[in-house]
Parts: sequence; C-alpha cells; structure tokens
Amino acid sequence: MNALLDVRDLVVRRGGRTVLDGATFTVAAGETVGLVGPSGCGKSTTAAAVLRLLRPDSGSVRFDGVELTSLPERRLRALRPRFQPVFQDPYGALSPRRRVRDQIAEPLRVHGLWSAADGPARVEELLGLVGLDGALGARLPHELSGGQCQRVGIARALATRPELLVLDEPTSALDPSVRAGVLNLLMDLQDSLGIGSLFVSHDLPTVRHVCDRVLTLRDGRLVASDQ
Repeated sequence: MNALLDVRDLVVRRGGRTVLDGATFTVAAGETVGLVGPSGCGKSTTAAAVLRLLRPDSGSVRFDGVELTSLPERRLRALRPRFQPVFQDPYGALSPRRRVRDQIAEPLRVHGLWSAADGPARVEELLGLVGLDGALGARLPHELSGGQCQRVGIARALATRPELLVLDEPTSALDPSVRAGVLNLLMDLQDSLGIGSLFVSHDLPTVRHVCDRVLTLRDGRLVASDQ
C-alpha cells in the first residue's frame, strides 16, 4: 500500500525539552494506525504536528506526497478538507451556542463546499452516517450525551469527505458502555468509507482492537511497532 501519510524523523522541542525525538511512521489509505503510550510521551504533539497545528523543529510530514511542514497557509487551507481531526473532549470541541446542524455544516461553508440546494441533505446524511437521528440537528450540544456529541464531532470531521482522520484520544472521555459503540462506529466507517486513520490513545487494548498496526511511543521516541 502507498503511504497516504509519511512522517520522517520528526523532532519537536518545547521549553528546552525534546517532546518528540525522531518519529518515523506511515499510514496507508484505508489503514488505521494506532499510536499508544503513557501521558506526556508525545502522542498529542505528534497528532498536532501531523495536522499542522504546530510546526516541528525538524523532520518531514507528507500527506499524499505534499510536504506539510513548509506549505504556505493558502495551499495548506486548500488541502485541509482532505485530513480532519477528531478531538478528545466531545463537548469542548463544539460551540455551546450553535445548533448541531450548523456545526456539522460549518466545514462545508468554510471550505466552499456548501450549497443551499444540497447542504441540508448532506448534514442529514452525515447525522445518519454516525447513527444519529436527523431531529438531533436542531439541538444544542448540552442537550446531547457525551457519546452523541462525539458522534457529532465525527460527522463534522467527515463532512468534507476526508481521506485521513487524526483521532486524539477520541473515546477516553466517554463512559465504557458508550465507548464501545463509538469504537464500533469508527471501525464501520473505516470499512465503508476506506478512510485512513491515525488513532492516538493511552489504552493499548482499545488500540489493538481498532487498529491494523500499533506504534508505541515512550519519552518522545517510537520504541516498538506491532505489525
């Protein structure tokens, strides 16, 4: 499989400390790669670097052959619909004052993909895709459960039909009974949509259940790979 995401020798330093030290890995189209390790080991830093939410001190992050670390903002903005994040906190990732349907529609509007004719139907389709009733689109986030909010976050991430999801601890804030449903949803979406994923977690059993391959990060260095 060709690499959709190709990370090479990634180094990130913060406050005189090396947070990430030479990380190298790939994610193929349609593949889910887990990145696991204890708190503070550099997992979220890796996710942020992949998403170009921070610039590494050195190294390379290529998405579909395009180098992201030095890409001008205008070109990066045009590429962003193709790789999307799902964050840990299902409530914090959503605006408390905006209705669910508007938050799912936002990426379409921001990236020029919204049309008055087709947009509402696309939002309805996305709600169904993540297992939510279309009527929930009229609600505010505080009127939903944590699991429902995380499904909204996933729907929002899928709005632009991305090829890669970067999931940073996407189920760690959820109750165990809810967590299983969201994990099953993510696996079903991978099978049906063929999306590549970088799945960041501290929970090794969860990562092994969900992912095709598992990378272990410790003290900023990749120390093991479960093929």
